[in-house]
Amino acid sequence: MKYKELGKTGMKISEISFGASSLGGVFHSLKESSGIEAVYTALDNGINFIDVSPYYGYLKAEFVLGKALKNVDRNRYYLATKVGRYGKDDKNHWDYSAKKARESVYESMERLHVDYIDLIQVHDIEFADLEQVCKETLPALADLKREGVVRHVGITNLNLRHFKYVIDHVPAGMVETVLSFCHHTLNDDSLVDYLDYFESKGVGVINASPYSMGLLTERGAPDWHPAPAALLRLAKKAADFCRSKGKSIEELAVSFAVSNPRITTTLFSTTNSENVLKSIRYARTPLDPDLLREVQKIFEPGYRDTWVNS
Repeated sequence: MKYKELGKTGMKISEISFGASSLGGVFHSLKESSGIEAVYTALDNGINFIDVSPYYGYLKAEFVLGKALKNVDRNRYYLATKVGRYGKDDKNHWDYSAKKARESVYESMERLHVDYIDLIQVHDIEFADLEQVCKETLPALADLKREGVVRHVGITNLNLRHFKYVIDHVPAGMVETVLSFCHHTLNDDSLVDYLDYFESKGVGVINASPYSMGLLTERGAPDWHPAPAALLRLAKKAADFCRSKGKSIEELAVSFAVSNPRITTTLFSTTNSENVLKSIRYARTPLDPDLLREVQKIFEPGYRDTWVNS
């Protein structure tokens, strides 16, 4: 496993990391024991960064992950969670206030059975009033950092341009990391346009969802996937083409996602230990440039097409 420093945080994390959203049953039904075993499989095979949120499964992911982490030495992993986006009774809600941010961190630590958080992130800022994020949410998290409750502070977002706005409107160094999802994939590499900027600010980059929330898989995107119909058709065509070459689109997707040395880590999520091992193996597989060119050619009519988060 390769390890790289995340921005200027001092955290040297694995090039592929465990996203715990699936532990909340976000994508598929969950057998809790299988999810816990997937966490152990990840840690036992070199992964040392785990990302979760109280939003995933409306607290369930943090509870399940906490059960797993109770039996793991704290120095074996870096742990990231989030504030700002929540849910209850199948309804989303958002609260980016300073009061809720502080409360949320302590509640997460209780669910996760830890006494500090390595990386706390403002979740999905595309839903927030960015002025509130700059003037209220992030300063509250910075206070928790000074108090030693959290070690580092970041933001997550689907819309890349929002990252720049927030970083430009807070004190230098307040935002230490960004987590971008679905923007360094076979069908959308727009994250690369921002890497110079992030490096100039000393901000570490986390890439999430190499499979683009299931779009880049043999099984295909789930029914709830927000991608436009034309992109769904292109993804199926790309998967069929990979299969015709004796390759899986999943392997190509992960090997591409980890191929940019300027991106510190790529998060994937699963509750299946075998899929953990597959994703690690895919990350170690050299990128096939010829296959990549052909697949990106297939995606060309919809390349960098995105969607509205929900």
